[in-house]
Amino acid sequence: MQKTDLINALAEDPHSYLKEIKQKNAAKVIGFVCSYAPEEMILAAGALPVRLLTATENPHRADLHFQSYGCSLARSILDAALAGRLDYLDGVVFPHTCDTIQRLSDIWRINLPQTFFADVVLPVKLTSPAARQYLLDVLQKFRGDLEAKLGAAISDAALQDAIRLYNAIRRNLNRINELRRAHPGLISAKDYSDWVTAAMRMDRAAYLSLLEAFVADREQAAPGHPASRAKKLVLAGGGCTTPDIYGAIEEAGGVVVDDDLCMGTRYYEALADESLAPLPALADRLITRPVCPAKHAGLTRRADDLIARVRRAGADGVIFILLKFCDPHAFDYPYMKEMLDRENIPSLLVEMESDGQAGGQLQTRLETYMEII
Repeated sequence: MQKTDLINALAEDPHSYLKEIKQKNAAKVIGFVCSYAPEEMILAAGALPVRLLTATENPHRADLHFQSYGCSLARSILDAALAGRLDYLDGVVFPHTCDTIQRLSDIWRINLPQTFFADVVLPVKLTSPAARQYLLDVLQKFRGDLEAKLGAAISDAALQDAIRLYNAIRRNLNRINELRRAHPGLISAKDYSDWVTAAMRMDRAAYLSLLEAFVADREQAAPGHPASRAKKLVLAGGGCTTPDIYGAIEEAGGVVVDDDLCMGTRYYEALADESLAPLPALADRLITRPVCPAKHAGLTRRADDLIARVRRAGADGVIFILLKFCDPHAFDYPYMKEMLDRENIPSLLVEMESDGQAGGQLQTRLETYMEII
């Protein structure tokens, strides 16, 4: 099996891989539900951090606990856990971001007591003078919680090793993003998405080895890659859990050259400062990384960053891919669209359920949008 095929297979069926690696390595598996989770600390405790992205059709078990107009991703994760499909998890970490994730934490604690859970209550206003010290206190508490619940000491040396490993992964993912900006179509949108998703699920050392080989291969192929005539696009939104939308975009005549997604650049762009002590390095990274709509770092920060991303990539337009009922992104969208309009950057809004399909109606909308831009 080729390396990219392995990564794609992991995206299709992460559960089999995670069950196998847990059985083989006797490692604890800790789920997390947001890119603000301090994964380095979980890894330094000897456990495998895993982003939960399960999509479930008709999550009827979760409907007993969540309103039907709640975020479909949170509902599907809960449904999978209640059905026993996440029984390989030893615990789950809930960074407090949106209201739905905070409620998911409460529901999980009450209904799934067999696994430990940990809340990581991050600051919302990242520009506050007190934000850094508050975050340091949160990280120190999380460190103690993990040590107690996993029965493993988390040394500064282990944290430094984890930071170096994650920085190496992020540097390579940043290189992939540079390559797709410079050579549109060199890396398909689905392959890119699968590689980023794998970074949140695979054994990190094994993943880095595969990633470095993939980057080297794409760098070697880049000079001979033909110029693309497709419309260059930037994607924006949360976690896109509908991978067939990428094929739909490319079939409509577009090529994705950058993104502002929590399953994309917001996950990997910022590095931790390896010259600092571990906790300050992690705190500074979480404060300075690309901001999500559940955090505040200036009234127009997210739109300013998106416009700068479009200009840097020489993109023709933006497609917002939003999960239905995702309040933070829904509240963000009107002002971001308004600022894009002022800059004459055309945009398209696509709202989807976590288990949605890129059907004919969406294909028609995408094709129309490509003609407009």
